[in-house]
Amino acid sequence: MERAADEDGHEGLGARERDILALERRGFPGPGAKERAIREELDLSPVRYYQLLNALLDDARALAHDPVTVNRLRRVREARRAER
Repeated sequence: MERAADEDGHEGLGARERDILALERRGFPGPGAKERAIREELDLSPVRYYQLLNALLDDARALAHDPVTVNRLRRVREARRAER
């Protein structure tokens, strides 16, 4: 069964998921800037944001949408797990 594309022509990921990946592609100048962007732009708490992001890293649709960002974040996650 083929997935239907959304109104923007994107398959699989919803707007929130695409917004999370887009935010991860950005650089942030100082402490607190990313958390502020999470709250203001996505209307999420940082804890919920990171829960959703972690789930996205295991989603094949996210990998298909933005392989560079997803693979980078997977490497970071694995490195942190290896440190524990």
